[in-house]
Amino acid sequence: MKSDTEKITNSAIKTKERESIIAIASGKGGTGKTLVATSLALASDEDIQFLDCDVEEPNAYVFLKPQLQETIPVILPFPKIDAEKCTGCGDCVEFCEYNALAVVKGKAIVFSELCHSCGGCMLVCPENAISETARQIGVVEIGEAYGMPVIDGVLDVGEAVAPPIIHAVKAQAKLNLITIIDSPPGTACPMIEAVKGSDYCVLVTEPTPFGYHDLTLAVEVVRELDVPCGVIINRANIGDDKVQQYCESENIEILMRIPMDRKIAEAYSEGIPLIEALPEYKEKFNELFREIPPLYQRGA
Repeated sequence: MKSDTEKITNSAIKTKERESIIAIASGKGGTGKTLVATSLALASDEDIQFLDCDVEEPNAYVFLKPQLQETIPVILPFPKIDAEKCTGCGDCVEFCEYNALAVVKGKAIVFSELCHSCGGCMLVCPENAISETARQIGVVEIGEAYGMPVIDGVLDVGEAVAPPIIHAVKAQAKLNLITIIDSPPGTACPMIEAVKGSDYCVLVTEPTPFGYHDLTLAVEVVRELDVPCGVIINRANIGDDKVQQYCESENIEILMRIPMDRKIAEAYSEGIPLIEALPEYKEKFNELFREIPPLYQRGA
């Protein structure tokens, strides 16, 4: 059972008249994904909106410093057990794929942090002992920076399920603007929810054994999602050439190489956007933006 937010999000993704959606992702954390995402957004003269879908640790605001305009709570339904009606049959436990329910001392109990709010447990309960209660799991923040809409999501501390927040962030996106999505790191459900429905995915990696290994996983994921991808190699003058060889063997375009540069690291540590700290990168990222296939074809 899909939530209203998910229905809205998927509807927006499938609308043919919308502008392009470009996701920036990485197989691992610390590769410079947010550096690339913010640089792409700030370098282009196009009408852009920026979505920070790394809802467990959003940090694009450190560089964009948006002016907050609106905060929207994300509230989801969770099962509530009527102990008097519950017979401990375990039908709900057997149904739940996420181990969010258990039978203890003859009664069902709920681990709400694991619940995905599908509502299935209510449907299978033969005693109608399960109802729904609501709980806030995070917020969506809407603001503006550098003349562009900036939307991010923040998962509440202690919550474990990020995809509903990502759904809510994407549901706030406007269809008439090019969308840049700063995705969560890794290849788990949050990354998948952020990238799916995109027209193109830029995978940011580094030429290290970890970077190479996790890039291969990320490529498998985006291919499974049927999203074309290219690679940016950050700190390109360190490590080895396994990433280069892998991209060549898999026919994946290397879009850009960013060298290991102390000036970049210093600007990053101070929350200064790359194209402001090193203006020569503005044209490099603007050129890269124009060469991303969906955007290139759009302008052709």
